[in-house]
Amino acid sequence: MNKTTISLKRLIPGLIIGPASWLGPYIVMNSLFLPALIQHFNAPHKIELVALFSTCGMIVAALSNMIAGALSDKTKSRFGKRAPWLLGGAFVFMLAMIAASFSPNIPVLLTAWMVGQAALNFIVSPMVAWIDFAPKDGRATASSAYGGLGMALGNNGFNVIGAMFLGQYRLGFIIFGVITFIGVTIAAIIVHEPSNLDEELTEKAPKPKLTLKDAASIFPRWSIGRDYYMALIAKLFQGVGNFAITGYILYIMTDFLHRGSQTQSSIQLINLIMLIFGIFMGFVAGPVSDKFKILKLPVGFSTLFLAFGALMLFFFRDTFGIVTYAFAAGIGMGMWNSLDNLLNLEVIPDQNRVAFFLGVYNLGNTITQAIAPVLAAAVISLFGYSGIFIVSFIFSLIGGVLILRIKSVKR
Repeated sequence: MNKTTISLKRLIPGLIIGPASWLGPYIVMNSLFLPALIQHFNAPHKIELVALFSTCGMIVAALSNMIAGALSDKTKSRFGKRAPWLLGGAFVFMLAMIAASFSPNIPVLLTAWMVGQAALNFIVSPMVAWIDFAPKDGRATASSAYGGLGMALGNNGFNVIGAMFLGQYRLGFIIFGVITFIGVTIAAIIVHEPSNLDEELTEKAPKPKLTLKDAASIFPRWSIGRDYYMALIAKLFQGVGNFAITGYILYIMTDFLHRGSQTQSSIQLINLIMLIFGIFMGFVAGPVSDKFKILKLPVGFSTLFLAFGALMLFFFRDTFGIVTYAFAAGIGMGMWNSLDNLLNLEVIPDQNRVAFFLGVYNLGNTITQAIAPVLAAAVISLFGYSGIFIVSFIFSLIGGVLILRIKSVKR
Protein backbone atom coordinates (compact mmCIF):
# COMPACT_ATOMS: atom_id res chain seq x y z
CA MET A 1 0.00 0.00 0.00
CA ASN A 2 1.40 3.40 -1.01
CA LYS A 3 1.74 5.91 1.73
CA THR A 4 -0.63 8.88 1.48
CA THR A 5 1.07 12.22 0.93
CA ILE A 6 -0.39 15.71 0.93
CA SER A 7 1.31 18.64 -0.79
CA LEU A 8 3.11 21.15 1.42
CA LYS A 9 0.98 23.92 -0.13
CA ARG A 10 -2.02 22.49 1.71
CA LEU A 11 -0.25 20.89 4.63
CA ILE A 12 1.80 23.85 5.85
CA PRO A 13 -1.12 26.31 6.31
CA GLY A 14 -3.06 23.60 8.13
CA LEU A 15 -0.08 22.77 10.33
CA ILE A 16 0.21 26.43 11.31
CA ILE A 17 -3.46 27.27 11.86
CA GLY A 18 -4.33 23.91 13.49
CA PRO A 19 -1.93 23.81 16.46
CA ALA A 20 -2.23 27.55 17.00
CA SER A 21 -6.01 27.11 17.28
CA TRP A 22 -5.93 24.45 20.00
CA LEU A 23 -2.72 25.31 21.85
CA GLY A 24 -3.21 29.09 21.96
CA PRO A 25 -6.62 29.11 23.63
CA TYR A 26 -5.56 26.29 25.97
CA ILE A 27 -2.41 28.14 27.06
CA VAL A 28 -4.35 31.34 27.68
CA MET A 29 -7.02 29.61 29.71
CA ASN A 30 -4.60 27.37 31.60
CA SER A 31 -2.08 30.08 32.52
CA LEU A 32 -4.37 33.12 32.88
CA PHE A 33 -8.12 32.52 33.00
CA LEU A 34 -8.15 29.34 35.08
CA PRO A 35 -5.82 30.72 37.81
CA ALA A 36 -7.83 33.96 37.85
CA LEU A 37 -11.14 32.12 38.29
CA ILE A 38 -9.66 29.81 40.92
CA GLN A 39 -8.38 32.86 42.77
CA HIS A 40 -11.88 34.35 42.59
CA PHE A 41 -13.39 31.23 44.16
CA ASN A 42 -10.72 30.53 46.79
CA ALA A 43 -7.78 32.95 46.95
CA PRO A 44 -6.17 31.52 50.15
CA HIS A 45 -5.75 28.09 48.57
CA LYS A 46 -5.16 29.09 44.94
CA ILE A 47 -1.73 27.43 44.57
CA GLU A 48 -2.96 24.11 45.97
CA LEU A 49 -6.06 24.24 43.77
CA VAL A 50 -4.03 24.92 40.63
CA ALA A 51 -1.97 21.85 41.53
CA LEU A 52 -5.18 19.81 42.03
CA PHE A 53 -6.51 20.84 38.62
CA SER A 54 -3.15 19.98 37.10
CA THR A 55 -2.99 16.54 38.71
CA CYS A 56 -6.49 15.61 37.57
CA GLY A 57 -5.74 17.04 34.13
CA MET A 58 -2.58 14.96 33.88
CA ILE A 59 -4.49 11.73 34.46
CA VAL A 60 -7.25 12.61 32.00
CA ALA A 61 -4.78 13.83 29.38
CA ALA A 62 -2.65 10.68 29.57
CA LEU A 63 -5.63 8.36 29.09
CA SER A 64 -7.46 10.37 26.44
CA ASN A 65 -4.32 11.01 24.40
CA MET A 66 -3.47 7.33 23.99
CA ILE A 67 -7.10 6.42 23.30
CA ALA A 68 -7.42 9.18 20.70
CA GLY A 69 -4.23 8.16 18.93
CA ALA A 70 -5.17 4.48 18.83
CA LEU A 71 -8.71 5.18 17.56
CA SER A 72 -7.38 7.57 14.94
CA ASP A 73 -4.90 5.00 13.60
CA LYS A 74 -7.72 2.49 13.10
CA THR A 75 -10.33 4.87 11.65
CA LYS A 76 -11.60 4.55 8.07
CA SER A 77 -13.84 7.30 6.70
CA ARG A 78 -14.44 9.45 3.63
CA PHE A 79 -12.77 12.27 5.59
CA GLY A 80 -9.65 10.24 6.41
CA LYS A 81 -8.26 8.94 9.69
CA ARG A 82 -7.63 12.16 11.56
CA ALA A 83 -10.21 14.81 10.65
CA PRO A 84 -13.33 13.22 12.24
CA TRP A 85 -11.67 12.93 15.65
CA LEU A 86 -10.01 16.33 15.80
CA LEU A 87 -13.18 18.11 14.66
CA GLY A 88 -15.25 16.26 17.25
CA GLY A 89 -12.68 17.05 19.91
CA ALA A 90 -12.70 20.74 19.00
CA PHE A 91 -16.49 20.91 19.27
CA VAL A 92 -16.59 19.24 22.69
CA PHE A 93 -13.70 21.41 23.91
CA MET A 94 -15.62 24.53 22.94
CA LEU A 95 -18.70 23.36 24.84
CA ALA A 96 -16.61 22.48 27.90
CA MET A 97 -14.97 25.92 27.99
CA ILE A 98 -18.37 27.61 27.70
CA ALA A 99 -19.49 25.50 30.67
CA ALA A 100 -16.34 26.53 32.57
CA SER A 101 -17.16 30.19 32.02
CA PHE A 102 -20.50 29.76 33.81
CA SER A 103 -19.08 27.67 36.67
CA PRO A 104 -20.51 28.77 40.05
CA ASN A 105 -17.92 26.93 42.15
CA ILE A 106 -14.74 24.85 42.13
CA PRO A 107 -16.36 21.38 41.64
CA VAL A 108 -18.29 22.49 38.53
CA LEU A 109 -15.22 24.24 37.15
CA LEU A 110 -13.10 21.12 37.74
CA THR A 111 -15.63 18.92 35.93
CA ALA A 112 -15.82 21.23 32.92
CA TRP A 113 -12.04 21.54 32.81
CA MET A 114 -11.56 17.74 32.85
CA VAL A 115 -14.02 17.27 29.99
CA GLY A 116 -12.09 19.94 28.11
CA GLN A 117 -8.79 18.16 28.82
CA ALA A 118 -10.12 14.92 27.35
CA ALA A 119 -11.54 16.67 24.28
CA LEU A 120 -8.31 18.59 23.73
CA ASN A 121 -6.32 15.39 23.35
CA PHE A 122 -8.70 14.18 20.66
CA ILE A 123 -7.44 17.20 18.71
CA VAL A 124 -3.76 16.84 19.56
CA SER A 125 -3.10 13.18 18.73
CA PRO A 126 -4.71 13.11 15.27
CA MET A 127 -3.47 16.56 14.24
CA VAL A 128 0.22 16.01 14.94
CA ALA A 129 -0.01 12.88 12.75
CA TRP A 130 -0.64 15.20 9.78
CA ILE A 131 3.14 15.67 9.71
CA ASP A 132 3.43 12.10 8.47
CA PHE A 133 1.51 13.09 5.32
CA ALA A 134 4.39 15.36 4.24
CA PRO A 135 6.63 14.35 1.31
CA LYS A 136 9.90 12.78 2.44
CA ASP A 137 12.02 15.77 1.45
CA GLY A 138 9.73 18.22 3.23
CA ARG A 139 9.17 16.58 6.58
CA ALA A 140 11.38 19.00 8.52
CA THR A 141 9.60 21.92 6.89
CA ALA A 142 6.23 20.43 7.86
CA SER A 143 7.44 19.79 11.41
CA SER A 144 8.72 23.36 11.60
CA ALA A 145 5.37 24.68 10.42
CA TYR A 146 3.57 22.75 13.16
CA GLY A 147 5.99 23.28 16.02
CA GLY A 148 7.87 26.43 15.07
CA LEU A 149 5.11 28.56 13.59
CA GLY A 150 1.85 27.00 14.78
CA MET A 151 2.98 26.36 18.33
CA ALA A 152 4.80 29.70 18.54
CA LEU A 153 1.55 31.44 17.73
CA GLY A 154 -0.23 29.18 20.21
CA ASN A 155 2.28 29.48 23.04
CA ASN A 156 2.82 33.21 22.84
CA GLY A 157 0.67 34.96 20.26
CA PHE A 158 -2.60 34.23 21.98
CA ASN A 159 -1.27 35.23 25.38
CA VAL A 160 -0.67 38.74 24.09
CA ILE A 161 -4.39 38.97 23.36
CA GLY A 162 -5.44 36.83 26.31
CA ALA A 163 -3.82 39.21 28.81
CA MET A 164 -6.35 41.83 27.68
CA PHE A 165 -9.14 39.64 29.08
CA LEU A 166 -7.72 39.24 32.58
CA GLY A 167 -10.50 41.46 33.89
CA GLN A 168 -13.13 39.51 31.91
CA TYR A 169 -11.84 35.98 32.24
CA ARG A 170 -15.29 34.36 32.14
CA LEU A 171 -15.93 35.92 28.74
CA GLY A 172 -12.42 34.85 27.75
CA PHE A 173 -13.28 31.17 28.27
CA ILE A 174 -16.12 31.49 25.76
CA ILE A 175 -14.22 33.50 23.16
CA PHE A 176 -11.17 31.28 23.12
CA GLY A 177 -13.21 28.10 23.18
CA VAL A 178 -15.03 29.26 20.03
CA ILE A 179 -11.69 30.21 18.44
CA THR A 180 -10.48 26.63 18.91
CA PHE A 181 -13.45 25.14 17.09
CA ILE A 182 -13.34 27.62 14.22
CA GLY A 183 -9.57 27.41 13.80
CA VAL A 184 -9.40 23.61 13.86
CA THR A 185 -12.26 23.44 11.35
CA ILE A 186 -10.48 25.82 8.98
CA ALA A 187 -7.26 23.80 9.30
CA ALA A 188 -9.09 20.55 8.50
CA ILE A 189 -10.71 22.14 5.43
CA ILE A 190 -7.35 23.41 4.15
CA VAL A 191 -5.50 20.11 4.66
CA HIS A 192 -8.47 18.25 3.15
CA GLU A 193 -7.33 14.83 4.25
CA PRO A 194 -8.26 12.26 1.57
CA SER A 195 -10.65 9.40 2.12
CA ASN A 196 -9.10 6.16 3.34
CA LEU A 197 -12.14 3.94 2.83
CA ASP A 198 -10.22 1.87 0.29
CA GLU A 199 -7.27 1.38 2.64
CA GLU A 200 -6.46 -2.28 3.09
CA LEU A 201 -6.86 -3.74 6.51
CA THR A 202 -3.58 -4.86 8.01
CA GLU A 203 -5.34 -7.75 9.71
CA LYS A 204 -8.14 -9.65 7.95
CA ALA A 205 -8.20 -12.67 10.21
CA PRO A 206 -10.31 -12.66 13.39
CA LYS A 207 -8.40 -11.16 16.27
CA PRO A 208 -7.52 -13.50 19.14
CA LYS A 209 -8.34 -12.63 22.70
CA LEU A 210 -6.06 -10.00 24.20
CA THR A 211 -3.58 -11.45 26.66
CA LEU A 212 -1.43 -9.71 29.24
CA LYS A 213 1.55 -10.22 26.95
CA ASP A 214 -0.30 -8.50 24.10
CA ALA A 215 -1.27 -5.61 26.37
CA ALA A 216 2.33 -5.18 27.44
CA SER A 217 3.42 -5.02 23.79
CA ILE A 218 1.47 -1.79 23.28
CA PHE A 219 4.71 -0.14 24.35
CA PRO A 220 7.79 -1.94 22.98
CA ARG A 221 10.53 -3.00 25.34
CA TRP A 222 13.45 -0.65 26.01
CA SER A 223 15.85 -2.41 23.61
CA ILE A 224 13.48 -1.69 20.71
CA GLY A 225 12.06 1.68 21.68
CA ARG A 226 15.11 3.14 23.48
CA ASP A 227 15.46 6.27 21.35
CA TYR A 228 11.73 6.92 21.38
CA TYR A 229 11.67 6.69 25.17
CA MET A 230 14.73 8.95 25.42
CA ALA A 231 12.95 11.57 23.31
CA LEU A 232 9.74 11.19 25.32
CA ILE A 233 11.48 11.54 28.70
CA ALA A 234 13.49 14.48 27.37
CA LYS A 235 10.30 16.24 26.30
CA LEU A 236 8.81 15.73 29.75
CA PHE A 237 11.86 17.26 31.43
CA GLN A 238 12.06 20.13 28.95
CA GLY A 239 8.32 20.74 29.18
CA VAL A 240 8.29 20.79 32.97
CA GLY A 241 11.26 23.16 32.92
CA ASN A 242 9.36 25.54 30.66
CA PHE A 243 5.90 25.28 32.20
CA ALA A 244 7.15 25.51 35.77
CA ILE A 245 7.55 29.19 34.95
CA THR A 246 4.77 29.83 32.43
CA GLY A 247 2.18 27.87 34.43
CA TYR A 248 2.54 30.33 37.31
CA ILE A 249 3.38 33.41 35.24
CA LEU A 250 0.38 35.33 36.59
CA TYR A 251 1.30 34.67 40.22
CA ILE A 252 5.02 35.24 39.50
CA MET A 253 4.19 38.69 38.19
CA THR A 254 1.85 39.60 41.03
CA ASP A 255 3.32 37.83 44.08
CA PHE A 256 7.04 37.47 43.24
CA LEU A 257 8.03 40.32 40.94
CA HIS A 258 5.31 42.61 42.33
CA ARG A 259 4.53 44.16 38.95
CA GLY A 260 1.19 45.47 40.18
CA SER A 261 -0.47 47.54 37.47
CA GLN A 262 2.26 46.44 35.06
CA THR A 263 1.28 42.76 35.27
CA GLN A 264 -0.74 42.77 32.06
CA SER A 265 1.87 44.69 30.07
CA SER A 266 4.69 42.49 31.41
CA ILE A 267 2.91 39.30 30.35
CA GLN A 268 2.21 40.81 26.94
CA LEU A 269 5.86 41.88 26.55
CA ILE A 270 7.17 38.39 27.36
CA ASN A 271 4.82 36.72 24.94
CA LEU A 272 5.39 39.25 22.17
CA ILE A 273 9.16 38.74 22.30
CA MET A 274 8.78 34.96 22.46
CA LEU A 275 6.31 35.08 19.58
CA ILE A 276 8.72 37.00 17.35
CA PHE A 277 11.60 34.62 17.98
CA GLY A 278 9.35 31.57 17.80
CA ILE A 279 8.08 32.60 14.36
CA PHE A 280 11.62 33.39 13.22
CA MET A 281 12.78 29.93 14.25
CA GLY A 282 9.73 28.42 12.57
CA PHE A 283 10.81 29.91 9.25
CA VAL A 284 14.49 29.10 9.66
CA ALA A 285 14.93 25.87 11.64
CA GLY A 286 13.03 23.48 9.35
CA PRO A 287 14.60 24.50 6.03
CA VAL A 288 18.08 24.60 7.62
CA SER A 289 17.53 21.12 9.07
CA ASP A 290 16.41 19.79 5.67
CA LYS A 291 19.38 21.35 3.88
CA PHE A 292 22.19 20.40 6.27
CA LYS A 293 20.64 17.15 7.53
CA ILE A 294 20.91 18.13 11.20
CA LEU A 295 18.17 17.38 13.68
CA LYS A 296 19.32 16.05 17.04
CA LEU A 297 21.89 18.77 17.73
CA PRO A 298 19.63 21.85 17.42
CA VAL A 299 16.88 20.15 19.46
CA GLY A 300 19.30 19.14 22.20
CA PHE A 301 21.11 22.46 22.45
CA SER A 302 17.88 24.50 22.38
CA THR A 303 17.41 23.68 26.07
CA LEU A 304 20.51 25.74 26.93
CA PHE A 305 18.55 28.87 26.06
CA LEU A 306 15.66 27.82 28.31
CA ALA A 307 18.04 27.13 31.19
CA PHE A 308 19.76 30.50 30.70
CA GLY A 309 16.42 32.33 30.62
CA ALA A 310 15.35 30.77 33.92
CA LEU A 311 18.57 31.96 35.57
CA MET A 312 18.02 35.50 34.30
CA LEU A 313 14.68 35.72 36.12
CA PHE A 314 16.31 34.25 39.21
CA PHE A 315 19.15 36.80 39.33
CA PHE A 316 17.46 39.87 37.80
CA ARG A 317 13.99 40.36 39.22
CA ASP A 318 13.17 43.42 37.15
CA THR A 319 12.38 44.47 33.59
CA PHE A 320 15.87 43.47 32.42
CA GLY A 321 15.37 39.95 33.77
CA ILE A 322 11.92 39.71 32.19
CA VAL A 323 13.16 40.83 28.77
CA THR A 324 16.26 38.60 28.87
CA TYR A 325 14.16 35.62 29.87
CA ALA A 326 11.78 36.29 26.99
CA PHE A 327 14.62 36.50 24.45
CA ALA A 328 16.31 33.30 25.63
CA ALA A 329 13.09 31.30 26.06
CA GLY A 330 11.83 32.53 22.70
CA ILE A 331 14.90 31.24 20.88
CA GLY A 332 14.98 27.97 22.83
CA MET A 333 11.30 27.12 22.53
CA GLY A 334 11.23 28.24 18.90
CA MET A 335 14.06 25.89 17.98
CA TRP A 336 12.68 23.01 20.05
CA ASN A 337 9.11 23.31 18.78
CA SER A 338 10.28 23.54 15.18
CA LEU A 339 12.08 20.22 15.15
CA ASP A 340 11.18 18.00 18.11
CA ASN A 341 8.13 16.44 16.43
CA LEU A 342 10.23 15.43 13.44
CA LEU A 343 12.88 13.98 15.74
CA ASN A 344 10.18 11.90 17.40
CA LEU A 345 8.86 10.81 14.02
CA GLU A 346 12.33 9.52 13.17
CA VAL A 347 12.55 7.35 16.29
CA ILE A 348 9.00 5.92 16.40
CA PRO A 349 9.33 2.14 16.98
CA ASP A 350 6.25 1.13 14.94
CA GLN A 351 5.40 3.07 11.76
CA ASN A 352 1.97 1.43 11.61
CA ARG A 353 0.95 3.29 14.78
CA VAL A 354 2.20 6.79 14.00
CA ALA A 355 -0.70 8.71 15.56
CA PHE A 356 -0.54 6.62 18.73
CA PHE A 357 3.16 7.19 19.33
CA LEU A 358 3.07 10.82 18.23
CA GLY A 359 0.06 11.30 20.47
CA VAL A 360 1.85 9.82 23.47
CA TYR A 361 4.88 11.98 22.69
CA ASN A 362 2.73 15.08 22.42
CA LEU A 363 1.43 14.49 25.90
CA GLY A 364 4.45 16.69 26.57
CA ASN A 365 2.33 19.63 25.44
CA THR A 366 -0.42 18.93 27.95
CA ILE A 367 0.84 16.56 30.62
CA THR A 368 3.88 18.71 31.41
CA GLN A 369 1.53 21.61 32.01
CA ALA A 370 -0.11 19.34 34.57
CA ILE A 371 3.09 18.07 36.19
CA ALA A 372 4.84 21.45 36.32
CA PRO A 373 2.33 23.27 38.56
CA VAL A 374 2.24 20.33 40.98
CA LEU A 375 6.02 20.33 41.25
CA ALA A 376 6.14 24.12 41.35
CA ALA A 377 3.55 24.24 44.12
CA ALA A 378 5.70 21.94 46.25
CA VAL A 379 8.82 23.97 45.52
CA ILE A 380 7.06 27.25 46.28
CA SER A 381 5.85 25.92 49.63
CA LEU A 382 9.41 24.88 50.56
CA PHE A 383 11.63 27.54 49.01
CA GLY A 384 9.36 30.30 47.76
CA TYR A 385 8.88 31.40 44.16
CA SER A 386 12.62 31.69 43.50
CA GLY A 387 12.95 27.89 43.73
CA ILE A 388 10.97 27.26 40.53
CA PHE A 389 13.63 29.01 38.44
CA ILE A 390 16.27 26.59 39.69
CA VAL A 391 13.92 23.69 38.92
CA SER A 392 13.41 25.08 35.42
CA PHE A 393 17.18 25.39 34.91
CA ILE A 394 17.94 21.82 36.01
CA PHE A 395 15.05 20.17 34.18
CA SER A 396 15.81 22.00 30.93
CA LEU A 397 19.42 20.82 30.97
CA ILE A 398 18.43 17.21 31.69
CA GLY A 399 16.07 17.30 28.72
CA GLY A 400 18.86 18.46 26.43
CA VAL A 401 21.30 15.79 27.62
CA LEU A 402 18.74 13.04 26.99
CA ILE A 403 18.13 14.25 23.44
CA LEU A 404 21.85 14.24 22.68
CA ARG A 405 22.07 10.60 23.87
CA ILE A 406 19.71 9.41 21.11
CA LYS A 407 21.69 6.98 18.94
CA SER A 408 19.67 6.38 15.77
CA VAL A 409 19.74 10.06 14.72
CA LYS A 410 23.39 10.94 14.20
CA ARG A 411 23.19 14.72 13.95
